[in-house]
This record gives sequence, C-alpha cells and structure tokens, in this order.
Amino acid sequence: MATMADVARSAGVSVATVSHVLNGTRPVLSHTRQAVLNAVDALGYTPNTLARSLVTSRTRSIGLAVSAISNPYFTEILQGVEAAALEAGYSLLIADPHDDPVHERKVVQLLHERRVDGMIVAPSADPHDLVAYLSRHSVPTVFLDRVLPSGDPAAGTPHLDQPGPEQNRSEQAGPDQETGPGPARLGQEAGLDQTGFDQAVFDQVCAENSGPTARLVTHLAGLGHRRIGLVAGLSGLSTTTERIVGYRQALAAAGLVRDEDLVVSGNSEAAGAERATAALLSLPVPPTALVTANNAMTIGALRALRRQGLAVPDDIALCCFDDFAWADLFSPRLTAIAQPSREIGAQAVQVLLDRLATPDRPARTVRLPCTFVHRTSCGCPEDRDGAAGPPPAGPGRKTEPTALSEKGTAS
Repeated sequence: MATMADVARSAGVSVATVSHVLNGTRPVLSHTRQAVLNAVDALGYTPNTLARSLVTSRTRSIGLAVSAISNPYFTEILQGVEAAALEAGYSLLIADPHDDPVHERKVVQLLHERRVDGMIVAPSADPHDLVAYLSRHSVPTVFLDRVLPSGDPAAGTPHLDQPGPEQNRSEQAGPDQETGPGPARLGQEAGLDQTGFDQAVFDQVCAENSGPTARLVTHLAGLGHRRIGLVAGLSGLSTTTERIVGYRQALAAAGLVRDEDLVVSGNSEAAGAERATAALLSLPVPPTALVTANNAMTIGALRALRRQGLAVPDDIALCCFDDFAWADLFSPRLTAIAQPSREIGAQAVQVLLDRLATPDRPARTVRLPCTFVHRTSCGCPEDRDGAAGPPPAGPGRKTEPTALSEKGTAS
C-alpha cells in the first residue's frame, strides 16, 4: 500500500507539501499541487482519515438531523446536502429526530460524539434542549428549513387550537406585519431563559414562506373566493408561523374578512390534515377554497374531500405549499408552491463550510425564493399545452359560500 512518502518521492516534493495539498492547510503552487494529485492517482494512495483527523482535529464529516426523511421534500434536501458534502470531500452521518424534542437532543449528542465537524439540523417545535446543548459545546451548526424565533416578544406567534368548529370569531382583517427570523437566538416568545443563549450564534437556511403562501391566497381571491381555508402545519414551527402570516397578509390585501375558524392545524402530517379538513367542511359556512401548507397535508386534505364526495375544483378549489414529483399526475393537476429543496440542502452545506473556515463571522440567515406552479386544481382551465390559463370570462363557477348537506354536496 502506497504511503505519503511514496507520493512525495513520485511527485518530487516533500512529505509536508503532500500533506498541505491533501489537507488544504496551506496554499501550494498549482503545478506542484497537480503533480501531487497525479502521484496520488498513479500510486492509488488512500489517505488515513483517522490519523489525519487526530492531527487536524477534523473528521471531514457532517451530521445531518432531519425529521421525516421519508417525506419527498426532505428527501430532496438530503440529496442536496449529500451532493454538496461529497463535492467538498465530506462524509455525511444522518439521524432522524422524529420531530420529538427529547429524541432530537439525543441524536444530536450522538452525532456530536462521533466527532462530526459541524451539524445541519431541522429543529423541532421546541428546540430549547437542542440549542442549549449546541451552545454549551460550541458546535458549528446550520439550522435548516425552520428558523429559530427572533426573540422579539412583540412579534407574537399565531396559535392554532386543535381542529374543530368553534364560535364564530370573524373580524375584519388588518395588516399583519411579518417578523423575519432576526438574530439566530431563541427568544422569550418561546418561554426560554435567555441565560446562555444571548451569545449563541447559528446560521440558518430556509425557503421564503410568507410571500409564497400569500401568492396562493391572492390567486384564489382573484378567482372570486371569499372564504379560503388554511390547513396549517405543526404549531411552534417557524414554517407554520410564517405561512399563517402570509395567509393573513393576503386576506388583508384582498379586503377579505378574516375568520379564524378557517385556519386549522393539520400537524404537518396526512392524518392530521384529513381531520382538519373534515372540520373545515363541517362548518356552518364551509370554505370554497383550501390552501394546504405542506405536501403530506395535501394528501390528507384530498382524502377528506374524497370521503365527503367533493370534487376539486368543481366543488372546492385547492392550492398547496410544496410541489412534488407526481403533483401534475393528479386529476386535476395541483397548483402549488415549489420549494428549491436541493438548493436549500446545498446552501446549508456551503454556509456550514463557511462557518468552519471563519468561526467568528456574524451569523446569517439565507432565504431562497420559491416558484408558483400554476396548474388546474385552483379552478383555472388547462390550455392546449397542458398549462393552466386564466379563468374563463363570464360568471364562471359559483364561489359564494353555501352550506353543505350531510352527504357533503352543495345545497
């Protein structure tokens, strides 16, 4: 088996130069670097990763803690993380926290004990113990998809009760002010003791949430809908909060009445969304259009609509946050917001590598834009090329609210 000394002799350089080329610890002239790499290839030299990690205190490995890896959205993020890590010469250790704060804390500790150089984590709705551990051990970390609360108690967090019709709480919508992620610190709005957190610095990478959600609601309002329901995600997640903010902003901009009974929690999963959608349909005046806040909840909502015998979009229009590979195979094809999943994963790796290279730089939050994918579940007709076109002229489909009979048909 070839050694580093063999590579040095073949390339005509010192062992130290070979080490600098392989470990990136010092700039080397391009022709010298190429000579070393040619010798490595010719001799089939394989670096001793364990020995190198003992010298450099780096393992060139990244820990990834992401829940619901079976979800196509997170699967694509994983692909982006893996490709970017591999290109940079890093291996990947993966764990699923299952969106459970206790399990989250355990798997992050296990990854840390494997001496990963840094972590990429999609935090749970209650990341107190997670952040406390990462802060205490100064683990370089990038938060993925979900961001930490801003720490501004005045910002407020939309609260969702479990789905179920309650008394009417309709009110004229006012202009909501979206609060961005702010400094990457846990704040008082999460009920946390600030001690030990003020100096914690975490980078964050996520998609835009409020604006794209508002885009869906604005589109439905433009089609004539006045009662638009939102099947929101798990309370406590920043994605849930921001998408509710976008929903409310769009209602206000369209001059629509904001009825809190039209916002229900699907807990970010299919079964919860099926129950939440059934609750919306049981309201005395149900919505004529729905927005679902992730792909799993879209499946649950469609199941509930099928159980009620309702057709999309003839009986109720549907738009969803998260596009997925088979969204255009549904009939009708789903109008959706597509997130740049792989780019989110790749950006998270790059931001983490930047943090490892410059540990003291200020924290940053990277937000990537989403794409509005216009199909036909919103009620727009399909043109000859298979794309959704503008709504038909004339009165079109009735969008004023009507009561539903016990069979779920308009009466």
